[in-house]
Formats: sequence, structure tokens, C-alpha cells
Amino acid sequence: MLPVDFTAYTRQLMGAELYSQLEQGLAEEAPVSVRLNPFKVSPHLDGVEAVPWCSMGYYLNGRPAFTFDPFLHAGLYYVQEASSMFVCEAVRQCLPMLGLEQEGASHGQVLDLCAAPGGKSTALRSVLPYGALLFSNEPVKTRASVLKENIIKFGHPDTIVTNNFPRDYQRAGLSFDMIVADVPCSGEGMFRKDAGAIAEWSPGNVEKCWQLQRSIIEDIWPCLRAGGVLIYSTCTFNAHEDEENVAWIATTLGADFVELKTRPEWNITGPLTGSSPCYRFIPGRTRGEGFFMAVLRKRGDNPRRGPVALSSKRKGRQQGAPSRNEHAALWLDGDFVEAEDRGCLRAIPAWWQPLYSRVRELLHVVHAGVGLGMMKGRDLIPDASLALSTALKRSAFPQVDLTYADAVRFLRKEAVALPADTPRGFVLVSYRQQPLGFEKNIGNRANNLYPQEWKIKSTHLPDSASSLPCRPITR
Repeated sequence: MLPVDFTAYTRQLMGAELYSQLEQGLAEEAPVSVRLNPFKVSPHLDGVEAVPWCSMGYYLNGRPAFTFDPFLHAGLYYVQEASSMFVCEAVRQCLPMLGLEQEGASHGQVLDLCAAPGGKSTALRSVLPYGALLFSNEPVKTRASVLKENIIKFGHPDTIVTNNFPRDYQRAGLSFDMIVADVPCSGEGMFRKDAGAIAEWSPGNVEKCWQLQRSIIEDIWPCLRAGGVLIYSTCTFNAHEDEENVAWIATTLGADFVELKTRPEWNITGPLTGSSPCYRFIPGRTRGEGFFMAVLRKRGDNPRRGPVALSSKRKGRQQGAPSRNEHAALWLDGDFVEAEDRGCLRAIPAWWQPLYSRVRELLHVVHAGVGLGMMKGRDLIPDASLALSTALKRSAFPQVDLTYADAVRFLRKEAVALPADTPRGFVLVSYRQQPLGFEKNIGNRANNLYPQEWKIKSTHLPDSASSLPCRPITR
């Protein structure tokens, strides 16, 4: 049962016909969709319908047991509702105006400000060219841990994950070509999927949300370069958090709306108040959940600056300073610089290592580049980030490909026996040649090194693997 105040306001906002479509859509079963990771799988699924505004997105015919699909844990795909995938199309159309459309043309910087659980960040990373660095931020600590996990599983090394508030970014003096702000909202667009969203809704909560959203944008606005692009989005229907807020951004902060090209068959709804271009996804009209987006370009003509460079002068070995690159050279393809942070050894792509050195002093970095491992005595225990990275050299470790049942056991962090002829030491375990993590073979047994916080908690074991038809790339 929808809240009475919501029904009265939304019917007036949308008009009788559109609101009737919304009601019908909310009564239907929510579609299930996934977005493939183009760095790990062939970007094509057979026998299912494609999401029209995202080349890597697909609607599934049902809901597989995602929890028990090793391919999900290996980062081959991300379960994301289809409307949110529109960010891929928005970014793709904005890259040329920022001079970032060509691989390696310039070192652009992009910030996903409210990023957990990671759907939009992994979508962004899928369409950003090589030479663009993605900052993925989440202010809430527990949600930042989930974000970190999903970014690591996605496996792209040109990403920094932080746990900060927008004001921290402002104080750090960082600047970005593009900021994506999927701001906290009243969650009306999730009514079909989340009964809790209905229970928590109130006019007072809407009031709090639109004010919080303006505060967030105002705090981060100095970090957007003149001429840079803000992608503002919510998963709600009301105009207070949507059209009224983006009009306030344009008028008060100084920005112009960017009109995106869309197709009529996508059934995207335009503005419900005013005439500035915006993009509404309404269940019953569009195949997805409720979603709103507007794109604004900050006024001014300021040439883009590259990443901040630091002095090369160093005093001895400092925390976070580059170490010898022996592990990165052995384990990774590409040009990396090793950096130690509280016992964790990270491999940072050399082209943005100077920026990382500064950022880790100014922000709370929870992940960056590739996590190589943790120092334990004189040993370096390889990290799950290494196993899941697209830069991993497969030849660096012995590899054991697990059966489906053993792969699920591994993901539960249970003991998994390795073949008798497996060399001792650290072993990369995989499922259908897709890396899952590491075990340490000590001869009579093997220690499971899968992160405790990631493990599957359910004891259920399906009879067979998920039918999700991902096709792994042979590397």
C-alpha cells in the first residue's frame, strides 16, 4: 500500500495517465538485469534481451542463485537494475566534450561521490578510457567496505576507493573533470523492490533529503573544474529532489544543462516541471526501477590540469613511499610502483603514483591500484585483490581449477583439498579458469586465504552451477 501523501503528490506531479502507468508498473514483478565486466568476459549474452542504453547490460529471464555463482564472485558481472545503467550512456556522450574520449589522450580524473555498493563505479570504469583515473568514494564506513569488495572484484587497477565526506575532498584541494553524484534520497524509486522504502517514506523525509542533497553538491562543487560535468541522479520521483534541485544547482552554483541524445523506444520520460533536459525512468513506461538523472556543465573556461605532481625528493623510507618493485614485476603486467601502507603492500600504476602519494595523506584511502598482500613476518601473504586483478600474471603462481562444488566451498572459506601434485606455497585457485583467490599449500593441507568478510554464509549448495551464460575470455 503506497503512502497516501505520496499518492496524492505524485498523481498531481505526473498527471493521471502517467501515474496510472506507474501504479501498474509498481504492481508488476521487477526485472532482473546484470552488467558484464568487459575486462573479464565477452560483452555478449545469448538468448536474453539487451538493455538498450547500455551495451554491457542484459535482462535475465529469471533470477539465478547469484550468491552461489562463482562468476559473480570472480567479478565477471555485476547485478544492477537496468535504469541505473544509463550512467554508461551519459558518460559516453560527455567524454568528447571533456577531451577524454581517446585512450591515453590525457590523464582525466573522475569522482563517484556516493558510490556504495559500487554499481555506478564499475559502470563508470567500464566506459572510461585508459588514462582516466576513477575515485570511488563512500562516506559511510560499513558501506565503504562493500564498495571496496566490489571494486576489487571488478579488477581494474586505475581506481582509488576512499571513505570520506564531500567536505574532505574540498579541503584536499582535488579537482575533477567529472563528478557523478547519486545522492542519498527518499527512495521512492525502490518501492517495488524494497518494502522498507515504503515504510520509511514521509513528507518530512523528502524535506530532509532535498536539503541534504543540496548540501552535498555545494560541498563538492569547488572540486569540479570549470567546464567539468556533474551527473546528478536519484532513485526517487518527486520534483523537490529532482527538477527543483538541479535547477538550484544551475542557478545558484552556475551551470548549464547538457542535453543527451536518447531514442524514443527507450521510453524515457522528460522533465515533469520546468523545461530543462532531464531523464526519468518510470516503472510501467521504462523497463527498470525508478530513476532520475540530469547532466550539468560547470560554467567557466578553465584548461584541464593533469594529476598533481609531488616533489621527487624523499627523506628515507616513509610509509607509503615506493619500495623495490620485485613483487609487482613478478606478479603483474604493466608499469607499477610498490607502496606500503600499514603492513599492506600495494601496486600503484606508475602514471598516477605521485597523485596517490598525496591523496593518501589527505583522504582515507581504503583501496588503490592492486593490493599485493600483507606482510607477515618475512612473508608477503598475497591478497585477493591480486588474484582478481586484470593485471595479474597467471604464470606467476601455480593454478588449480576447481569443480563447482569446491569453488563454492572455497567461497565459504572452507578447507578445499588440492591435487597431490600441487606445488607447495601459494596457489591461485579458479573456477573455469577465472581466478577466485589464493590458498597456501603446506603439503598435508591447504589454508584458504579468501577474505573472511567476503565469505558466503549460507550452507546451501545448489546441485549445479548457475545457468548465467557468461563466456570467459581466454587469457
